[in-house]
Amino acid sequence: MATAQAKAGRREWIGLAVLVMVTLIISMDMTVLSYALPFITADLEPTSSQLLWITDVYAFVLAGLLIPMGTLGDRIGRRRLLMIGAAVFGAASVATALSTSPGMLIGTRAVMGAAGATLMPSTMSLIRNMFHDENERRAAIGMWAAGFSAGGVIGLVAGGALLQYFSWGTVFEINVPIMLLLLILAPLLLPEFRNPAAGRLDLLSTVLAFVAVLPMIWGIKQFAEDGMTWPPVAGVLAGLLFLAVFVLRQRRLADPVIDVRLFRAPAFSAAVVMNVLANFALVGFMFFISQYLQLVLGLRPFTAGLWSLPAAGAAGVGAAVLAPMLAQRFRRAYVAAGGLLVGAAGCLVLAQVGDDSGLALVVVGQALMTGGIAMVLTLSAELIVSTAPPERAGAAAGLSETGSQFGAALGVAILGSIGTYVYRRQLSGGAPDGVPADSWATARETLGGAVEESRTLSATAADTLVTLARAAFADELRAAAVAAAGILVVTAVLAAVLLRNVGASVPGQGPTGGPAGADDAPPVDPDAAADPDGTGAGGDPGTHAAQAATGGHLDTGSPVVRIGPEPTAPPARPAHPVA
Repeated sequence: MATAQAKAGRREWIGLAVLVMVTLIISMDMTVLSYALPFITADLEPTSSQLLWITDVYAFVLAGLLIPMGTLGDRIGRRRLLMIGAAVFGAASVATALSTSPGMLIGTRAVMGAAGATLMPSTMSLIRNMFHDENERRAAIGMWAAGFSAGGVIGLVAGGALLQYFSWGTVFEINVPIMLLLLILAPLLLPEFRNPAAGRLDLLSTVLAFVAVLPMIWGIKQFAEDGMTWPPVAGVLAGLLFLAVFVLRQRRLADPVIDVRLFRAPAFSAAVVMNVLANFALVGFMFFISQYLQLVLGLRPFTAGLWSLPAAGAAGVGAAVLAPMLAQRFRRAYVAAGGLLVGAAGCLVLAQVGDDSGLALVVVGQALMTGGIAMVLTLSAELIVSTAPPERAGAAAGLSETGSQFGAALGVAILGSIGTYVYRRQLSGGAPDGVPADSWATARETLGGAVEESRTLSATAADTLVTLARAAFADELRAAAVAAAGILVVTAVLAAVLLRNVGASVPGQGPTGGPAGADDAPPVDPDAAADPDGTGAGGDPGTHAAQAATGGHLDTGSPVVRIGPEPTAPPARPAHPVA
């Protein structure tokens, strides 16, 4: 009979709050730079190519290293990797804030991306070790996802507020207190876990994972800026080639970086697909909302960020409240499909905005979209880390975050390309009276270009140019909203089909949420039963429960306490959930 899973105590929930703060900071760093770019440009005078790398290098390096760093955490210890990453992230944030040249800023942002890649999978996989009850773990992942979803919006608000009173470096210095707090609290609140049966880290697989992800994301981003030219096509093709080599190598290794057999489980495959496509719609469309609020409605950056706060609140409710609550009562297929349809409804509301009014529609539509998608991101993250074997949770978490980055890049590229086509088509005629040909050519590229050019024209010509450009951008936004709604509806159908056989229990686990085959697990230490909250003399809070759930492989930094007789051979690899 499967043993009941111990409930989390106060230590675990406080530790979760620390992990959520970390994900919030990492997510903020993806958007906080948006408002700082004009100040950085004026101070450091980067070239257009350097400005592009300042903007993108953080996400590029982060995406390329997520899977290798998740695997490294499974081997050297997830808490240890988290603390190393926090120290490097804090130091790199200070160096970034003090950058005196574009090259230095690009290099320090790259280091921040590498450190961020150690933090994200570690936070998600540690939740797997801290919360063994299925319902508690789902709620914990919901809070984690809410922090990540809200971080992007909070980054816009925080960036706008800081830049009104301080220098651009402060948008990076706000990371330092959180990283210091993590370094202090992690040894006190977070358990350590590593897989003692793991083999050596395959360096070739690590390199292949990086060179597969990096050129693909770069190529997809370039599609949005340069169209279908050879450099981005070559980047995507090279990435796909390296990806194929990576997968073939994983199938041959006894201890792979990513166990590709996981994709045989419909729940795991569905979760990855949902993660990619949900981020496609969410991140790809946020690009339009920020421009609409500032360049069409004329709001200041900080004011625009404030009007985005309802969306952050909706994301928090959807991820931390609705997703865990509904998943206890209904099949995940219904909850995921419902969340995606709510997101699609939000996109359709956004498709009704005009070129001179629409603030209420933006607030309502964005809240519906982010709230619905946040529910789906919670469920997909839970399925990914819960379906994978415990000793591979770090690698699975890295795969989940890589899917998020890939979907985001794909959304920006494809929705951006659709929007650009509509915008340019609406401005395909000749230049209006009083607008020079070169100014008209610049205005046809972007709305921002049109606004800048209008400042060099007479009042009448400027008003004509801006009015035409804003109307064209409103058409661009509406077209992108309809496209995003279509993607979310298709994803809802896929979720309903692929998750139709997933019921109340997580696939690959027993009826109580423990690992499949828990009947054969070693008996739980009686001290743990006498001390269910993990706060008495039985040891560190949560230690006994985590040992029971992971076969005694918990590493607290002291000698491992084994339950049952001392093994005479290396521990056998746990049964694979899809084998």
